[in-house]
Amino acid sequence: MKYVLVSGGVISGVGKGIIASSTGLLLKTTGLTVSSIKIDPYINIDAGTMAPTEHGEVYVTDDGGEMDLDLGNYERYLLTSLTRDHNITTGKVYQNVINKERIGHYLGKTVQVVPHVTDAIQEWIERVARVPVDESNAEPDVCIIELGGTVGDIESAPFIHALSQLQRRAGKGNFVQIHVSYVPVIPPGPGGEQKTKPTQRAMSDVRSAGLNPDLIACRCEQPLDQSTINKIANMCSIEPYQVIAVHNVTTTYHVPLLLEKQALIDTISQMLDLRAPGMKRDPELVAQGKSMWKDWVSPARGQDFLHDTVKIALVGKYTSLHDAYISVGKALEHAAMYCHKKIQIIWVDSSHLEDESASPADYHKAWHSVCTADGILVPGGFGIRGCEGMMKAITWARTQNKPFLGVCLGMQLAVLEYCRNVVGVDDVGSEELHPSAENHAIVYMPEVDKGKLGGTMRLGKHPCIFQEGTEWSRLRALYGTSVSQIEERHRHRYEVNPSYIEKIEKAGLSFIGKDVKGERMEIVEIKDHPWFVGVQFHPEYLSRVLSPSKAFLGFFAAAAGCLPEVVEATNRGQRSIGRKQ
Repeated sequence: MKYVLVSGGVISGVGKGIIASSTGLLLKTTGLTVSSIKIDPYINIDAGTMAPTEHGEVYVTDDGGEMDLDLGNYERYLLTSLTRDHNITTGKVYQNVINKERIGHYLGKTVQVVPHVTDAIQEWIERVARVPVDESNAEPDVCIIELGGTVGDIESAPFIHALSQLQRRAGKGNFVQIHVSYVPVIPPGPGGEQKTKPTQRAMSDVRSAGLNPDLIACRCEQPLDQSTINKIANMCSIEPYQVIAVHNVTTTYHVPLLLEKQALIDTISQMLDLRAPGMKRDPELVAQGKSMWKDWVSPARGQDFLHDTVKIALVGKYTSLHDAYISVGKALEHAAMYCHKKIQIIWVDSSHLEDESASPADYHKAWHSVCTADGILVPGGFGIRGCEGMMKAITWARTQNKPFLGVCLGMQLAVLEYCRNVVGVDDVGSEELHPSAENHAIVYMPEVDKGKLGGTMRLGKHPCIFQEGTEWSRLRALYGTSVSQIEERHRHRYEVNPSYIEKIEKAGLSFIGKDVKGERMEIVEIKDHPWFVGVQFHPEYLSRVLSPSKAFLGFFAAAAGCLPEVVEATNRGQRSIGRKQ
């Protein structure tokens, strides 16, 4: 097994996940099978109970794992399906060690961080790194490991110690470390000086912790000067080719191109001895890799030359941190790339749509954004804050024939809005949002444990069955009317009250998709509307650059005015409008 460790210094949040994903993509284009592991040093078991405004989106895998958003980058870049075990946290490791201690696994020894916790970390990595991640069901050739946070954090110490041991155990030629550092420009701007001292200190810290990086990926707002590269190489005792410059680009899809231009894949191939006779690739996988790279480069470069812009109003409650909706944003980007359009996401705080007296400026700005957008998207979330504003936006989309997509909570609010304003149900609400309402159109799922939060929702991939007589559906047309079942990832603990279904459908809101028992509502759609769709699942989790989510693609295409063309292209198996396979 070959390992590539991506660590960080100076500050966090400078793109370790994108650099790790891009490195994996480049390795995969050579015909290798690549897996990924994300290490998060926090004590939480997983990210499921974390506030989106603090930690960003909670990403969900097929098996129901709730984890860090970087796992979404890995799946999107590598076209893989990871598991809950591909995300390691301090909480998971300590839970594992404590469970072993309780059953006497350590034979009475005093259980300590070293060696018991550090050994458990290594065992976890070595076990999960070998788990197949694609349809070939083969053991991966290379595993990309991202260590969250920055070296020097007290939480990271056990993981750094474990990784230094893993580096020794793996042996020369089987382990490469990329250390991501930040190069500030003082003062900011084109005339500023690129400062290397933070990177020098970061390298000193990581080496004193027991790791010796092979490559330094330098993040900077602007391209690094050759003199800066030479200085970093000289002061850190490495060669200039071991300094990788990663400056700001127009889209993160350009990062693999930036790394490829600097021959990163050749450097890593040499360090990992990937061209040795024992690493001979399957010719078919090599051909697939080359094809994948070609398909990636074309739309990534093409985005810089598009002119038509489609404005999407994302009406949510966590808009202060865009990472809270990172997969939603990526799914919209994938749809835009397919349609050869630019996308402008307008972030609308839904609470600003509710009350003009609170802040007239915010109120009018928010409504101007909604009214001038080409499409309105209401994503998932929890809690009452901002929900009335979301329903007002949904009313606007429904009555003004604006393309609308509701995801999870967005779908439930669309049902509530319809019950209030069309069906005419008095005092209708949700058990979550309006516990004292007389009528609840949205209720707790019966299997949910109301007393616990972590891992108690309906999670992971579940099937959705298209109902008979729904061949008219605009969403279904994107799959082809012969497709009767799809599978999507879920994360929710509330559902549409089955006792209201008949009344709602008679009023014109159709439930075109249900679970296998026909009891749980999965998709709602209005027939006589350009695009009014709500989905209980999270289609953004399975959206990919080369395979956009059908729900997001249809919504975006309707907003862009090219839905019929997109339906025809998808049914022909084309990866973009005007391009045949």
